[in-house]
Amino acid sequence: MISRRTISRRTGTAIASATALALTLAACGGSGEGGDADGPMTWMTVIHTPTTPTPDGPIETALEEYTGTEFELQWVPAASTEEKLNAALSSGQLADLVTLGPVESTTVRSALASGMFWDVEDYLGEFPNLAKIDQGTLDSARIDGELYGVPYQKVKARYGVVVRQDWLDNLGLEVPHTIEELTKVAQAFTEDDPDGNGKDDTVGFYDREESFLVGFESLSGYFGAGSGFEVTTDGQVVPAFTTDAFKEAMEWYRGVYENGWVNQEFVTVQKTNQQDGIAQGKGGIVVTGLFEAKNYNALAKSADPETPMEWALINDLTYEDVPRRILSDTNGGMGGWLAIPKEYAPTEDELRKVLGFIDKLLDEEAYGLMTNGIEGEHYETDADGVVTVTDQTEWEQEVQPFSSSRPSEKVVTYESSDPYVNEANELMAENEANVITNPAQSLTSKTYDTRWSVIEQQVNDAYNQYITGAIEMADFEAKIESLRGQGLDQISEEFTAAYAEVNG
Repeated sequence: MISRRTISRRTGTAIASATALALTLAACGGSGEGGDADGPMTWMTVIHTPTTPTPDGPIETALEEYTGTEFELQWVPAASTEEKLNAALSSGQLADLVTLGPVESTTVRSALASGMFWDVEDYLGEFPNLAKIDQGTLDSARIDGELYGVPYQKVKARYGVVVRQDWLDNLGLEVPHTIEELTKVAQAFTEDDPDGNGKDDTVGFYDREESFLVGFESLSGYFGAGSGFEVTTDGQVVPAFTTDAFKEAMEWYRGVYENGWVNQEFVTVQKTNQQDGIAQGKGGIVVTGLFEAKNYNALAKSADPETPMEWALINDLTYEDVPRRILSDTNGGMGGWLAIPKEYAPTEDELRKVLGFIDKLLDEEAYGLMTNGIEGEHYETDADGVVTVTDQTEWEQEVQPFSSSRPSEKVVTYESSDPYVNEANELMAENEANVITNPAQSLTSKTYDTRWSVIEQQVNDAYNQYITGAIEMADFEAKIESLRGQGLDQISEEFTAAYAEVNG
């Protein structure tokens, strides 16, 4: 599993979601009235689009008809979460169902463990779809062994390596499937004029400032490093960056940098600049979501419709004798919780009513409504099953806002007219058999909550310095040692104790 990232490493939307939770919980603790058993079920959820659907619009009405549940959506705009929820607090209005996230938020995790919300695990088996949530996702969603909400289900590992296929063809190279082969491709893409323009203007890897947290972290997994944290043979939970496998990956990547096979200014490159550089043909290897190939092509064609750009999508890289593996970039396939306040569902029957509603949202029909809309009104399907939106503006206003509230992103995979999308979907599904998750994701450490962001930033800085040649490995290791007394060892001890308690 990917590292339990601190709030500073997430988007403003995620921060807004955490703020929403804090306010929601304050209301939960203060209203003392509970929900209205005779009225519609209420659902407080964050909206990530600029347009909020009108109440009783076509999708909400269709979902009510399908689920047999009248409900009222309390949309909380991500851009003005605090303001809107303050208003909700002053009026004393909460919800029967509350969307909680981001996963790594200390506020979220503390609130879930406070006893305000139902532990739903013993009830999931009563519902056909909830009973099918896989064990890995449930494990990731627990907090110290307890499941305080239905997890939002996501693809567990979306990452891989995308490589310019047209450049491979130009140089007579095969698609790489090992780190050794990938290194040779990086060299060739830098030194052998893969675009044939006679200029020395390309590199192999094209990285960005989040290398330590994103691209390189994924690469380190091929060497055997864990995702954020890992469990040693003697049961200790330790940060992945303290392990030999991680440092071996660093030594390899420093060699890539020293040879000029990665863009030399990567430590200052923003994500949008990375995307632009790739679209402009500056680099031919990207460690990223497998779905990004489509986006790179779209950027390239927007600048020059005649730009040739073909990609090889790779999800099976290996290194020496390390078994095939891929680190999760989605918290083990878990994107938050659908939590049910005890105050608003004080009895098991009321709890089951809300769980039944969530279960119905996991049916293909409901998923289709929240993804595509109503056939003939929002989309059409051709003979190959490809879904085409008929009116983009109408779809964005009436359908798109519901997509982020789907309890799962994996109910149906729709055929796309873009072959890169279809291939990426297939490869991401294959990734699940080899996914490596973060054992600390579902554990609690008070020292982690208070100290990790500072520790991680210092390690990130030391990583950048080492890769770019400013310091040596001994200096990187000395930095780790200096952090042990600043909370790093305490974090390991607390996670280790929590892991031992949960796993008996």
